[in-house]
Amino acid sequence: MSRFCVYLGSREGRDPQFLEATRRLGSELARRGHGLVYGGARVGLMGSLADAVMAAGGEAIGVMPDHLVEREQAHHGLTELVRVRNMHDRKASMAAHADAFIVLPGGIGTLEEFFEAWTWHYLGLHDKPIGVLDTAGFYAPLLAFLDNTVAHGFLNGRTRAELVDASEPAELLDALEQRLRL
Repeated sequence: MSRFCVYLGSREGRDPQFLEATRRLGSELARRGHGLVYGGARVGLMGSLADAVMAAGGEAIGVMPDHLVEREQAHHGLTELVRVRNMHDRKASMAAHADAFIVLPGGIGTLEEFFEAWTWHYLGLHDKPIGVLDTAGFYAPLLAFLDNTVAHGFLNGRTRAELVDASEPAELLDALEQRLRL
């Protein structure tokens, strides 16, 4: 079993497609025998993803710093809730538990975690595949920006190509599973 670390919002967003795609990803992860590692909240897309994984019989591990347990409303029905001291420990623990990374719609925290994991990959600190679920074109502007950084010489094309993106959960998982097998 592989574990997928998923970075995503503690809010649901305004487009119902975000919630629907999140639930489909959770069900698909469990159906394929994969576990989930995520930020540990019971609210927003985060809680919906964990609930979908567990409803389909999968494993869900949440990682949350002590100071956020109440603020982010920790999900106490998980397979495991790992409490850590701070955000640095949270990211390190999530990465250590994971075999691959996925980013779903979210805010600045989601983006910060995603870029750090991708930077760690670039620096050779891990070789775990990273994917972006571009639900309803949410990440299209970011993906275009990344392509623009390649065009302007600030990002290597090979580094950009390491980032997998797809608009459907099953398609993204297919691509990430292929990279896990390599």
